[in-house]
Amino acid sequence: MDRALMGMIAGLALAFAGWFGGFGAFVLVAALGALGWAVGHWVDGGGRARDLRDSFQRGRR
Repeated sequence: MDRALMGMIAGLALAFAGWFGGFGAFVLVAALGALGWAVGHWVDGGGRARDLRDSFQRGRR
């Protein structure tokens, strides 16, 4: 699936959320979409659970 179609689907989801659910639903759908994009981008880059755990442990020091 190409990026233009994915963008159109995301835009439609945001539009429906905003129309039927109001601004709160719009923000929730946008935040969850951004989180899904970030996880997908990380997995496509070869990310592993160990890398994620190590990054959180480094941040605590």
